[in-house]
Amino acid sequence: MRRTSFLALLLVSVAPSAFGQTWEPRPETAPIPIQVEPPEPTPPAKPSPRPAKPPAEESQPPVVVPDAPLADASEPSVSEPRPVADPGQHRLVNGAPLHNPNVAVHVVQKKQFADEGRHEFVLYPVVAQVNGRFTEHTGSALHYVYHLQENFALQLTSQYNWYSNESRFNLELIDKVREQAQAASALLLVWGTQVGAEVTPLYGKFAFNDHHLLQFSLIINGAAGVGSTRVLIRPEVINQVDGQAFTVPARFGDTGLKFLGSVGGGFRVQMGNAFALRLEVRDLVYTARVDRVNGCDLKDFERMDEARGGGQSFAELPLSGGCRYEQFDGVDPETRKNYREDIVLGRDLVGSPSSDVLNNVSFYGGFSILF
Repeated sequence: MRRTSFLALLLVSVAPSAFGQTWEPRPETAPIPIQVEPPEPTPPAKPSPRPAKPPAEESQPPVVVPDAPLADASEPSVSEPRPVADPGQHRLVNGAPLHNPNVAVHVVQKKQFADEGRHEFVLYPVVAQVNGRFTEHTGSALHYVYHLQENFALQLTSQYNWYSNESRFNLELIDKVREQAQAASALLLVWGTQVGAEVTPLYGKFAFNDHHLLQFSLIINGAAGVGSTRVLIRPEVINQVDGQAFTVPARFGDTGLKFLGSVGGGFRVQMGNAFALRLEVRDLVYTARVDRVNGCDLKDFERMDEARGGGQSFAELPLSGGCRYEQFDGVDPETRKNYREDIVLGRDLVGSPSSDVLNNVSFYGGFSILF
């Protein structure tokens, strides 16, 4: 330990002289006092200035776009309008140009003719049944409509079937197997009268023949009334008399008035202010009950059958007041058919009364006059 201290002291004394410097101890001086001043407060940051607004667009100089080169007149341009060969194509039909390639107009036009307060008479020359299973009907109808409002009207309908007969299917059953449908299921409608209403929930228009604007309406109607009915007593037959063949026409019997109702719909196309075309489908519903034929019930037929065998006059029989016994008396001068032979057939029809509700779906096609 002493040796180490001695060597350190020797190195310190020799080191300054080796580098040409002498080592002198520095006099001890008092420490210089240092005064620390408090830091100055930082001034608040100034808000950065807003960027200047860009100059208005008006101030910017307009950009000049050079004109496009003109197309060669020999080459047709797609954008340029095509010439109209027919000057009539410029004609306006109810305010809308038709077939003008230079004009494209979309117009919602008001209803052209008003119906409120107007009268309309409709004639249906042909009314044909379309659902004939046991019956076939073809006739004509007359229809009167008073338009109370634009979409509501009252109607009165009368119809007459100038052809009404049992269907070919039912007649074939009678001829081949001697069977037929019940009398109520094959009841025939001769004429009918109904009162009802008609509504027009939708109407529109369409162009016809490129130069006319037609107005159409969707109509729905319903009515109720009465109708006259009849039933087939004897079908048409071929009779032989004295070697001569002739046809004996069918024989029908009146079955009285029945309740009649209908519901249907279709279209009315108005052509101008005074004429219209109507196409409709209606379902005629009528009650069918066969308990009398020509006003005679079962007791009347039994009394006439007894009198027929004895050659007694029907006028002396105590028949009901509504029985038209003359329909079953006498001989047809043309066919020489004795009507008394039909008494048995009439008794069979009312012997077991039958009831049914028939649906006669028919197509109505006609035209009307408005004023």
